[in-house]
Amino acid sequence: MTKEQKAKVIADTVEKLQRCNGLYLANFSGLTVEKANQLRSEFFKGGVDYTVIKNTLLKRAMQEVGGYDDVFPYLVNQTGVVFTYDDPIQPARTLHTFIKDNEKMLSVKVCVVENEVFDGSRLEELASMPTREDLIASIIGSIAAPAQGIVGAIHGVMRDLVYVIDAIEKKKQEQAA
Repeated sequence: MTKEQKAKVIADTVEKLQRCNGLYLANFSGLTVEKANQLRSEFFKGGVDYTVIKNTLLKRAMQEVGGYDDVFPYLVNQTGVVFTYDDPIQPARTLHTFIKDNEKMLSVKVCVVENEVFDGSRLEELASMPTREDLIASIIGSIAAPAQGIVGAIHGVMRDLVYVIDAIEKKKQEQAA
């Protein structure tokens, strides 16, 4: 690899690191070409970048961006890098499912989600977290619930008022008769 090629890889990686909100480093030493393509396809569907970068070049890019010092000890052996830009938890689900289905082919070294560093052993914990859409729906539901309760209470009062007026009208008709 020429110096120019290395500089391009570093520049591309810096750009991805600056845009991403989630980063997963995986050891792919047992991965077959077929399984690697299957994994890339799954990541592509989720709008996630998966690439293999030499550890030295990744470290230089991380040093340029800053804030990745806790990740450096994990830069050993072969490293596949997953960059996510929208939902930082979605790749954890994809990786967890893939690892469960293909044991010993891939292992996650470290996860960086919203600038928090998690050891790869906590992948299952991350994968079980709700998606951003689920959290938004839950918050909206929590906000809407009191309003729905108020509407229901007002409707109940109006219904009871109609029953009272109806009862008074029936009573007056009975007295008139």
